[in-house]
Amino acid sequence: MKPRSLLTVLPGVVALFVMTAGVSAQTIKIGLNIPLTGDIPKVGEGSKFAARMWLSDVNAAGGLEVGGKKHKVELVIEDNESRAESAVKANSRLITEDGVLVIVGPQSSKQAVPAGGVAQDRATPMISPWSTNPNTTRDRPYVFRAPFLDPFQGPVLANFITDEFKSTRAAVLYDGASDYPKGLAEFFKGAWEKLHGAGSVVAYESFTTRDTDFSSQLTKIRNSGAQVLFTPQLYNEVALIVQQARELGWENPIVGSDSWGSAETVDLCGKDCFGSFFSTHYAAAGATGATKAFIDRYNKTHGYVPDDVAALTWDSLLIVATAIQATGGLTGDLKKDRENVRKAMAGIKKFSGITGEMTFTPEGDPIKCAVIVRISDQGRFEFYKSVCP
Repeated sequence: MKPRSLLTVLPGVVALFVMTAGVSAQTIKIGLNIPLTGDIPKVGEGSKFAARMWLSDVNAAGGLEVGGKKHKVELVIEDNESRAESAVKANSRLITEDGVLVIVGPQSSKQAVPAGGVAQDRATPMISPWSTNPNTTRDRPYVFRAPFLDPFQGPVLANFITDEFKSTRAAVLYDGASDYPKGLAEFFKGAWEKLHGAGSVVAYESFTTRDTDFSSQLTKIRNSGAQVLFTPQLYNEVALIVQQARELGWENPIVGSDSWGSAETVDLCGKDCFGSFFSTHYAAAGATGATKAFIDRYNKTHGYVPDDVAALTWDSLLIVATAIQATGGLTGDLKKDRENVRKAMAGIKKFSGITGEMTFTPEGDPIKCAVIVRISDQGRFEFYKSVCP
């Protein structure tokens, strides 16, 4: 595992308690469990950049005020290397060695589902900014999330494709070894067949993580009579799938999910992805208010438009700060403070974030709208429509 990074914020940012004998100052430590290396480093980069922006705001305000007291804040960053086992180890270290009050991340469901088990077992609140798989929070009172769930996203996409393209026969290509695409593929298939009948998913093809040749699966899809291809894969795989499909003569629509939302998607895929649609959590083009302010600031600082992961990380940190402040004060007992933060997070019923209005369920899942984005002929992510529960 790569070395950890420690960001320390002086007189204030989000107070995290370090249980050190003889130390009267109460410091709030927040852990970030993110993929800085491995298959999806752009996801980790956006998360880190958003977290630093948030931290600078808290610091500029003199710290995070909790119960009338300003507290110092530290962000402890663990690189989970885009691997499930590393994400589990990262959570363990953040909890047992670093004494964090709360954890933000992991992002991807493949890491968030197993890491969430550690947070639950060790009674430490955790919020995943990007994991849409239901198992992330299921039967885990200490685990929360900022995005919508795949049981919502799957039907949204099935309905959108049906309405937009008048399609009745679909194909699906997904990574069968990863929680997120496997789960979303299943939810999409169930929703599609509910609309169009059994057998209307005429090709349901899978592959294994890190495969790079999809010609066999795509040939079957091309010959299946499918009118549309749905592939819920991460940005590093999207380009390979789409480009190989076009090379094999596939001319029908290719639709993706929120995992397409990285700026790297178009950089890697190029013109082959122009005109494609995907579901996601927010659209940068046409944003207003706090969302536009975040986008403009991020773009000015880092040189590119933030993806949905960065925006969701920002919202997750705001949710964490809201919960910490809602405790009314830190006790100095890390175990009690973790439980108090968990209760406060569970008590947040409505939240206005830059990725939309959220109403939280008792399970820690937000009810919120999805956004359909079209990749323009200039390679920009353009808002197309929103779909609300």
